[in-house]
Amino acid sequence: MQNTIRSDRQIIGTGLHSGMPVRLRLRPAAAHSGLQFHRIDYPKRQQVIKVSPENWVEANLCTVLENRHGVRVSTVEHLLAALHGCGIHNAIIEIDGPEVPILDGSSDPFVRLILDAGIKQLHAPLQVLRVLRPVSVENNGASARLLPSDQLEIDFQIDFADPAIGYQRKHLNMHNGTFLRELSNCRTFCMRKDVETMQSHGLALGGSLENAVVFHEGEILSPGGLRRPDEPVRHKILDAMGDLYVAGYPIIGRYEGVRAGHALTGRVLQALFADAANYEFVTCDSTVCATLPGLGLPAHELRLTA
Repeated sequence: MQNTIRSDRQIIGTGLHSGMPVRLRLRPAAAHSGLQFHRIDYPKRQQVIKVSPENWVEANLCTVLENRHGVRVSTVEHLLAALHGCGIHNAIIEIDGPEVPILDGSSDPFVRLILDAGIKQLHAPLQVLRVLRPVSVENNGASARLLPSDQLEIDFQIDFADPAIGYQRKHLNMHNGTFLRELSNCRTFCMRKDVETMQSHGLALGGSLENAVVFHEGEILSPGGLRRPDEPVRHKILDAMGDLYVAGYPIIGRYEGVRAGHALTGRVLQALFADAANYEFVTCDSTVCATLPGLGLPAHELRLTA
């Protein structure tokens, strides 16, 4: 069964890279609409950017989508992860700027917005994308793979020189509720020197200690420290949840990332779609639907993610 949100909800924040204030509104959508960004600061005929592999643009620092008119929206990954994790298949996302607001650097504010709006079942069958053959991409010692599986699994490894991060590995089965319980409040992270370099080049202008975990020579500079001991690798899985949803459908398969970022996850999706023998679309029965990411937690239990 396909889902949408029950009512409109709005959130206002600042873009991480642009530093610009952005107003974003989530709106319900009919069955088979998919996920659509509407850049309402453009003329109506140019506004729609559908979440699909065809609109993916390779970028290293965030996930970017662009329509045939050249209209873009960036830093979509945390919102897409929230929609994926909450089992929202159809929604209109109105936005009046070029970038989804960073908020606290996690998916938690978007999850709360979705739960507050409510989730509405639509009387339409849900199709999912099943991985049939392994595909992989590599770049400079980093890799991303998609493999057949009976459910969505994500296995991620990171390895950073800073001793406050170091080597971390996490594997999760993304069945109902896992995203909310295990990932949704885990924030993006960076090194202080990298932030300084980016800002000197006009990037990360909206970055602060309030919307990212900032590390420096073994210390955590952000107030309150980590939300979880392995928050960095968990955030990488969160990013992968958002990036994989660019497929436009829930995925049944196993994703493995080793030091991977947005670009590699996007590339492995492109590799998957490059050959129709790599995948199939199947209509969900009750058994398959039970394995998908979804709501899983009532709103009053959202405290478990805090």
